[in-house]
Amino acid sequence: MIEADDFLAGAKRQGIDFFTGVPCSFLTPLMNAVISDPGARYVGATSEGEAVAIAAGAWLAGRETVVMFQNSGLGNAVNPLTSLNHPFRIPTLVIATWRGEPGLADEPQHELMGEITAPLLDLVGTHRIGFPTSAGEIEPALAVAVTHMRETGQPVAMIQPKGAIASRSLDEMRPEPLPRVEVGDFGGAAPARRMDLLAAIRDILPESAGIVATTGHTGRELYTLQDHPGHLYCVGSMGGASAIGLGAALNTGRQIVVLDGDGAALMKLGNMATIGAQQPANLTHVILDNERHLSTGGQATVSPNVDFAAIASACGYRFAARACGLEAGLAAMREALGVPGPRLLHLKVAAEQVAGLGRPGITPAEVARRFRTHLGEGSPQ
Repeated sequence: MIEADDFLAGAKRQGIDFFTGVPCSFLTPLMNAVISDPGARYVGATSEGEAVAIAAGAWLAGRETVVMFQNSGLGNAVNPLTSLNHPFRIPTLVIATWRGEPGLADEPQHELMGEITAPLLDLVGTHRIGFPTSAGEIEPALAVAVTHMRETGQPVAMIQPKGAIASRSLDEMRPEPLPRVEVGDFGGAAPARRMDLLAAIRDILPESAGIVATTGHTGRELYTLQDHPGHLYCVGSMGGASAIGLGAALNTGRQIVVLDGDGAALMKLGNMATIGAQQPANLTHVILDNERHLSTGGQATVSPNVDFAAIASACGYRFAARACGLEAGLAAMREALGVPGPRLLHLKVAAEQVAGLGRPGITPAEVARRFRTHLGEGSPQ
């Protein structure tokens, strides 16, 4: 058994000081230590996949990270681990608890995952090392993990068994409820082409901004308009763009703009609650809503029934507006950039395919590293 504070101190000596995750009773001591330590940053996520994406964004802004969750949530993390961390070569230390460990009594819902946790991590290409069992093992284990992550650009996992960390109390202030902002309605005419709106938005953003574009045609349209070191084109991890943007925004002074889609935003709607709670003043979340999964054949989403701006207001965003049409969308964007974030723009766009879209001519790993370099000059908040 080890002490949570010893593990945290060892992690910080290895340069790891950004933590995110979803609670598990096995993780309670370590999470309590991280949350209670003013020298570490912890972001509680609404899902394990969101936590992986938040950590990826933090790494893109220069931090070294840990993602913590119960192994029952490993299935939620598989998608970003395989379609975000793997292709972009974004490392993180994954600590997954071992509920349902064979030979130990546990709840029936943990039985199968307990059996397959280790082989599942192996299957998704996440290198495993043993969880330290004594104080003297902590630093060497973390040093091995950090070396592997830096050499390969890939995650490393530790499976934490029951009782591996001694109990630890929590020193945490409960946040006050956030006031709701008034939702702006800029109206407008017919929906603009998304590509035209992207071009106009890009023109009014500072050159130093970091832009995270969701997977599908949004990223390809942005690339076709202009390739730039400050662009991150998501090629997978659908729904994760806003969480990536959050992780980046919390760790840079530059403006971060997320170009999201209605289908993607709906897939990880909990991201908006986390963004509202964390209050990044430099984050603008733009949902480009064409009411379709356009890149997969135009199947309808349920977005006509969803008021994203009202949801953002309820979640604690400091600016929320809806608009339709090129001029109205730009007016809303200009107003948003003039106030502290987080900001949400729900912009209706035409469900129109753009012919001849390009695809990024550089690898995701290269995109990630030049984006990290681009954000590197921003000062932390």
